[in-house]
Amino acid sequence: MAILVVGAGATGGYFGLRLAEAGRDVTFLVRPRRAEVLRKRGLRVTGFGGDARIEPQLIGAAQINRRYDTVLLTVKATALQQALDDVAPAVSPDTRIVPFLNGMAHLDELNRRFGSETTLGGVVKVATQLNADGDIVRLAPLGSMEIGTQDRTVDARVEQVAAELSGADFDFAVSADVVAAMWHKWVFIATIGAFTCLMRAPIGDVVACPGGADLGRAILAETAAVSDGAGYPVAPETAKGIESVVTEAGSAFASSMYRDLTEGSATEGEHILGDLVARARRFGVATPLLDLATLQLRVYEHRRSRG
Repeated sequence: MAILVVGAGATGGYFGLRLAEAGRDVTFLVRPRRAEVLRKRGLRVTGFGGDARIEPQLIGAAQINRRYDTVLLTVKATALQQALDDVAPAVSPDTRIVPFLNGMAHLDELNRRFGSETTLGGVVKVATQLNADGDIVRLAPLGSMEIGTQDRTVDARVEQVAAELSGADFDFAVSADVVAAMWHKWVFIATIGAFTCLMRAPIGDVVACPGGADLGRAILAETAAVSDGAGYPVAPETAKGIESVVTEAGSAFASSMYRDLTEGSATEGEHILGDLVARARRFGVATPLLDLATLQLRVYEHRRSRG
C-alpha cells in the first residue's frame, strides 16, 4: 500500500520515518521550504532512543499525479484548509484518511469534504519537536498510534490499513471507539494548553505557587465536563492520570500552544479551545476558566495579526 504523509514536522516526520524504516512505501507531501531542508539534511530523528535518518520521498501539491491507499494527515489546525485542498487529488473512494490533529473540528471538516467512510479517527501520542536545524527531537519514550472507524466497525479496508501501519517501532492499535479516544485526548490537550497558556508558564512553575495545582484541577473539571456532555465521559483512572500531569511539582512540561505563544507564532487556540467552549455552550456546560483562556489567546492572535 502507498502511504502519503501530509506534513513532515515533529509528528508526521517521526511516524513517517518509522514506517519508512519498516519498509513501507511512504511519501511526504511538504511545502517547498520544508522540502529544501529535507533534501539537504535528510529526515532525521535525534534524542531519546538514538538517532535515525532516511532520505525521504518528497512531493509537492502540484506534483500529485496518483491516488494513495492511506493518507496520514499530520499538519497543524492552522494549515488544515490548505492541506485538504492540496491532498484532494490523492484521494480516491478506496483511500482511507487518518487525521492526527487534536480536537474534533477537523473530523467534521474531513467528513464534509471526503465522507465519514473515507475518514477514520486517529490518535497519536509522541513527545517530539523540531529544532533549529529542522530535525525532529524525541523528548521521551512515548510513541503510539491508534486508529478506528467513526461508527465502531472494522471492515476489510481498515484491516489492510492496520496491517500497513503496525509493526513499525511504535505502539499501534485499532480502537473499539476511536472517537471517544479522540475526545479524551482533547481533554488532556485542552487542560494542559489552557493551564500553561493562561499562566504563561510550564506546569512546575505554576504548581510551585499557592493555588496553582488547584487551578489545574479546576480546568480539568471543566474539560472533562464538556466531554461528558458530548457523551464521552472520562473514566476516573484517565482523569487521575491527567490530574497527576497537571499537578506535578517541578515539571518542565508545557503544551505546544504555550511554546507557540512564547515564540510569537500562530496557535491552535481556536481549534483546541475555541471549538471546545463553543460545544460546551451547546451542551449547557459552564466553562469560565476555559472561556478566559480562549479569550486570552484570541487577544494574542488579534495583536499578532496587527504586526
